[in-house]
Amino acid sequence: MNINIALFGIAREIVGQSSLTLDAPAGQSAAGLLADLRRTYPELAGLRSLAVAVNNEYAADDVVLHERDEIALIPPVSGG
Repeated sequence: MNINIALFGIAREIVGQSSLTLDAPAGQSAAGLLADLRRTYPELAGLRSLAVAVNNEYAADDVVLHERDEIALIPPVSGG
């Protein structure tokens, strides 16, 4: 299945673009997606946290992704 991923902040800088389309296996979980992305983009593994949002809600690791889901990678946010 093809999934579209929006990237924000430092994740966007690491990947070099604001969105990705990936071919993922059916039944791919949010944790599995993160593991795949960290293998492809090792600098992502250096982030102290990286959240996956699915359909505008933070997703638990075991959430199964579907082709039409709106998926976003949200890195740690700092500010003042």
